[in-house]
Amino acid sequence: MPLTNYDPFDGALLVDKPAGPTSHDIVDRLRRRFGIKKVGHAGTLDPNATGLLIMLLGRGTKLSDKLMSADKVYEGTMKFGEATNSYDADGEIVATLPVPPLTVEALNEATAPFVGDLMQAPPMVSAAKVGGVPLYKLARKGVEVERKPRLVHIYTFRFTDYREPIGTFRVACTKGTYVRSLAHDLGQKLGCGAHLATLRRTVSGKFSVNDAVSLPQLLELSAAELAPRVIPFLKLAAAE
Repeated sequence: MPLTNYDPFDGALLVDKPAGPTSHDIVDRLRRRFGIKKVGHAGTLDPNATGLLIMLLGRGTKLSDKLMSADKVYEGTMKFGEATNSYDADGEIVATLPVPPLTVEALNEATAPFVGDLMQAPPMVSAAKVGGVPLYKLARKGVEVERKPRLVHIYTFRFTDYREPIGTFRVACTKGTYVRSLAHDLGQKLGCGAHLATLRRTVSGKFSVNDAVSLPQLLELSAAELAPRVIPFLKLAAAE
């Protein structure tokens, strides 16, 4: 059935998110800058994470579940020797331990057991909910609760560089994977602790950050300049 009342702002926009703003901040900025009533996104990035954020506009918001379910690829760095309560650099350091001699080869040997199906519990400092309450709100009160592990799948988890105490890695995984939990769990396995230092999403489903526009550039566009960058609703709905 043909789509009636065609609107050039029904679809998706690929944004290269900078570190700092939340995903919701970017929703709000787009809504206010271009006067688009319905704006959403297909998969949250933590404030200090960068990279591909698929913004959904108008009728595009109806495809949120479809696009959020896509596999993801991330690149980033981990710092060994320090564990934090949030499993990333935003948290408080809860343990500092000496780092054993590590190499890229040794790290990739240690990551091998993480590849495949994996039961992963969300961090206490996360937006996952227990009893309808976000875990981070409980964590702020010093409350720790049992978190139900979820099944995720890790396609690849490889380090490409290591300069003590920082390792550079790439992960391909299913939706809902907490990369900072991978960092924490790897640090526990190595006995020295670790946390996620930086994270960048490069791929979500069929979409790449290489085709995204930076937020500052985006906010400088006029509505007429923005329209050609919107992936139309029908094309989006047909994408596998």
